[in-house]
Amino acid sequence: MINKLLTVCVMASISRESSAQRWLLTDTETSTEKVDWKITSEDLKLSGASFSIEQKVLRGGKQEGSKVLTVTSQNGLTIALSPSRGMDLLHVSGHGVRLGWDSPVQEIVNPAYINLESRNGLGWLDGFNEMMVRCGFEWSGHPVTKDGVLYTLHGRAGNTPASKVEVTVDEKAPHEIRIRGLLKEVTFKKAKLETWTELRYVPGSDSFTVHDVLTNQADYAHDYQIIYHSNFGTPILEKDARFIAPLKSVSPFNDYAKSGLNTWNVYGAPTKDFDEMVFNLAPKADSDSKTVAALINSKGDKGASIEFDIRQLPLLTLWKNTDTLKQGYVTGIEPGTNYAYPVTIEEAQGRVKRLQPGQSAEFTLTYSLLKDAGAVQKVEQRVKQIQGGDVIAISETPIAKE
Repeated sequence: MINKLLTVCVMASISRESSAQRWLLTDTETSTEKVDWKITSEDLKLSGASFSIEQKVLRGGKQEGSKVLTVTSQNGLTIALSPSRGMDLLHVSGHGVRLGWDSPVQEIVNPAYINLESRNGLGWLDGFNEMMVRCGFEWSGHPVTKDGVLYTLHGRAGNTPASKVEVTVDEKAPHEIRIRGLLKEVTFKKAKLETWTELRYVPGSDSFTVHDVLTNQADYAHDYQIIYHSNFGTPILEKDARFIAPLKSVSPFNDYAKSGLNTWNVYGAPTKDFDEMVFNLAPKADSDSKTVAALINSKGDKGASIEFDIRQLPLLTLWKNTDTLKQGYVTGIEPGTNYAYPVTIEEAQGRVKRLQPGQSAEFTLTYSLLKDAGAVQKVEQRVKQIQGGDVIAISETPIAKE
């Protein structure tokens, strides 16, 4: 029965691929590189919600040579990602609502201009402006030096150009779009991790899915970490905006965050000299191990939500950075395998994962733009349903100290 089911699944996958059109934009093995490229639903003679997919190469300054791949859907979402920057999501918009934020870093910085080891391992910040950046996979968290090696802030994936990029569009309705990119974190005698990232989007929808498969291609076991650093600013983030999620517990990341425990899930207006405040959360899930976290504006008529599986991403970090608008007024909702402490702390406390040779790990997150009060209420109801009668345990003691 199992073999029969597997055969059916494989045949269904082959059938879907055979009824889809595919374009190879980048391939290091064959030196393939399509520079400025575009395809539309009209070009493909597809019915339904119209869309376009376009890649552009940026010029000038530190963004020289950076690539931006944009999916634009009529009455749906516009999604921009960068194959140059780890296939990370730059910004998403639709219905007058934006998912993303205004970073002081305005260019899509080419990783060639970033030194991750600068400022004692904080060089990652020189390019930080994405709506979603992958922090990992070889390591993540705050910088630390261990055995003479500097583990820089949030790893290397977000500054790793994709070695292969391909676009697929289903010929059959609803014409799902899939954008795949291959990230290689390979260092002689250190690591051989490969991640196939995938963005899945149905034109006209208000949601999209990120599906990543991380594989250890080495002959030796290797540790990994991943935090999906998902960032939101105005117009959703504002005074009295709220964070919601079904939770088991909340604790402050450090002593500074202890002062914000009373209002940990509510946001203030842009405030000068507000230092980042971080909270460690343990998410609660439904019977299928699925959960959801969301940011809701003050009126309750706009928001953003993230659905994920706690078997894949068991932890959640909430990053509140309500500094001035020019400095970076932003919050991060960050599902992950670990918290943002240095890898030395995460390892000591048992939150570092390991892959055996040839072993893979999958991560699936669905992002939704909540365009009105009705969409917000559905998410709020789901959070209440999963939370049930369980009380969230609030601890005043950080679980670790840097």
